[in-house]
Amino acid sequence: MRPDPQPNDPGAADSPAELDPAFVADATVEVRGVSVWFGPKVALSELSCSFGPGVSGLLGPNGAGKTTLMRAITGLVGVNEGSVLVEGRNPRRDREVHYGLVLVPEDEAVPPGLTASQFVRYIADLHQVTDRGAPDAALHEVDLLDVGDRRVDTFSKGMRQRTKIAAALVCDPQVLVLDEPLNGADPVQRAHLIALFRRLGATGRTVIVSSHVLNEVERMAERVIVLVHGRLAAAGGHRAIRDTMDDTPRHVLVRCDDGRRLAAALVGVTAVTGVTFDPKRDGLVVQTLQARELAAALPRLAKAGSIRLHEVRPLDDSLESLFRELVR
Repeated sequence: MRPDPQPNDPGAADSPAELDPAFVADATVEVRGVSVWFGPKVALSELSCSFGPGVSGLLGPNGAGKTTLMRAITGLVGVNEGSVLVEGRNPRRDREVHYGLVLVPEDEAVPPGLTASQFVRYIADLHQVTDRGAPDAALHEVDLLDVGDRRVDTFSKGMRQRTKIAAALVCDPQVLVLDEPLNGADPVQRAHLIALFRRLGATGRTVIVSSHVLNEVERMAERVIVLVHGRLAAAGGHRAIRDTMDDTPRHVLVRCDDGRRLAAALVGVTAVTGVTFDPKRDGLVVQTLQARELAAALPRLAKAGSIRLHEVRPLDDSLESLFRELVR
């Protein structure tokens, strides 16, 4: 996923963006050799990558270092080694950069007692936004204008997340950093927010969105940075990331009304590398290197053999297990 420049390659030093998918040519955010530690805990280790206009996904299991990276990008956390630049400036030292840089944190960040309108107007005043209609426009973007007079502490988790996004949008940022912004949102609002982030990216803004859910990142971003244990595990288009993950060994539990006949049929499938019966789970455990091909073959085989499928469930399909395979 990350080809190393060769010593004899004359272009290796001139165009790193063309050689390494962790970098982009028109970067607005540059992370170079960054390490961050808190006492004995290493949160980021020699991390190098960059982000440019459009939507970039920051993917990784919980504890991978995504939040630390976002806080380093926005200057809330200092780096022990390396450097972070946003539009050529150090976000930790240069206040000017924060006029166009906004973080939407995952944790609660709204003072109690404020309504959604009051909170967004408060942020607008802090950033000296002169357009008095901007707060209402921002609330409208996240579909909260009709409940703007309600206190935020009475909102659901998803509504509080959307309030924070509105507060970020009122500043009209050029670099927008969002930490797990879809947490708590219902399916309709998830689709609405994903469309919003894509529109923002299409206008030339740099939008960095973190998630531990691969499908969400695929819907938002064309480019993905994958972190595991504070290190860069993979980078590139989400299709390449998906293909890499799909090539890792998978074990799928299949429960049906005729396991013997289904096992015999599965043995002839190219995508299947092994089939065993698990008495504890009362089903077949199918091993495959091509999960999508197996998913397509199972219903076809079951229908052809008049076999009723009761359950099909991946046994090791957590992102954590897939990320460990990437690192290995």
